[in-house]
Amino acid sequence: MKLLMLTWEYPPKVIGGLARAVADLSQALVAEGHEVSVVTGDWPESEQTEYVQGVRVYRVNQFFPKPMGFLDEVHFMNYHLVQKGVELLRQVDFDLIHAHDWLVAPSAKVLKHAFQKPLVSTIHATEWGRNNGLHTDLQRHISDLEWWLTYESYRVICCSEYMREELRRIFQVPEDKLRVIPNGVRAADFANVHPNLDAWRNNWATPSEEIVLYVGRHVFEKGIDLLLSAVPKVLSYRPRAKFIIAGTGPMTDELKRQACDMGLGEKVLFPGFVDDLTRNSLYRLADAAVFPSRYEPFGIVALEAMAAMAPVVVSDVGGFRETVEHGQNGLTFYAGNSNSLADNILHVLGDKAFAQTLKARATQDLKEKFDWKQIAKQTVESFQEVAPKPHDNKESYDRYQITSTFGEKGGRTRESNNHGRW
Repeated sequence: MKLLMLTWEYPPKVIGGLARAVADLSQALVAEGHEVSVVTGDWPESEQTEYVQGVRVYRVNQFFPKPMGFLDEVHFMNYHLVQKGVELLRQVDFDLIHAHDWLVAPSAKVLKHAFQKPLVSTIHATEWGRNNGLHTDLQRHISDLEWWLTYESYRVICCSEYMREELRRIFQVPEDKLRVIPNGVRAADFANVHPNLDAWRNNWATPSEEIVLYVGRHVFEKGIDLLLSAVPKVLSYRPRAKFIIAGTGPMTDELKRQACDMGLGEKVLFPGFVDDLTRNSLYRLADAAVFPSRYEPFGIVALEAMAAMAPVVVSDVGGFRETVEHGQNGLTFYAGNSNSLADNILHVLGDKAFAQTLKARATQDLKEKFDWKQIAKQTVESFQEVAPKPHDNKESYDRYQITSTFGEKGGRTRESNNHGRW
């Protein structure tokens, strides 16, 4: 198949997990013999057009008047995505368009109708879920764009059963439009570590200290404040524990103040952004990798930690429930409960043999359940459900358009809900 993907981020531009997921999927599709072109926002030090593991990546020129805000910047980007998309669709007879999240919804909708191509979208998370409701005009607008993308799509892919239920509940997406396909991880990406880990480890902790690691964005939904609240109890039983909280975000300064106010001092380290080699090495050295999220549609960070051979402790929310089996390939704690979190960290730190058992099972699960080759095949099957056959014409497109909007069974999607839309 010939596929045109739209995404606002693609490595080396990595804001969250979306960029890595899109990159891994597109490369896995190419490995299966499909042609994939990705149109995305530009990024400093990157060429406008390049091949990445066989994927044609077009980073659009984003010179435009200074935006007045984030939404203006997103809309300007979509103008450029449409421009490049039109250019490519005039040259290549793509089978369909695959859009990732609301940030590319306007361009996906325009290209779909202008060229009469099936549109498939992947919703990686929702604004409602990230904020436990919609509380501002900006959040409501983003949620409307998410709904718009699901409404225009022939198929809507999500990464977990949890997300399937969320999309049905929030957007009333018809069941027959939804497909659950998990994200995956390429274990080889996490095999590269510093050559002399023992010596390098001294930059982070003393030889006798046990490393408890968090890697990710510093935002409320990730629950890092809960991890800090769990530190005193962990230290009371394991005084040699050392907490490394890598990453950046809008809550970084607040989290540092919290650690200072709690008197945690040198027991908590905030190294900021870490590159891939440092991340891999820290995972390999970690006695526990902890992800205390309040909201997690899938939780690819847990798979990444598993791939890097770190025992994981995660909250029992969202997609984590479907990837981490308590006591089998990791541990789960009661979401929002710092006491439960501390107990599970202590369990991993206090039983090294058990931690090794968790890592061994995690490695097995990665191979059997979260291999990108299998995920790519499932994705293609979903594409083939809506891709027009060689003999299809405009009437076929119109038929697809009707079923994509209302679902194959004719269910309404524009029903009254808490967004106030009709």
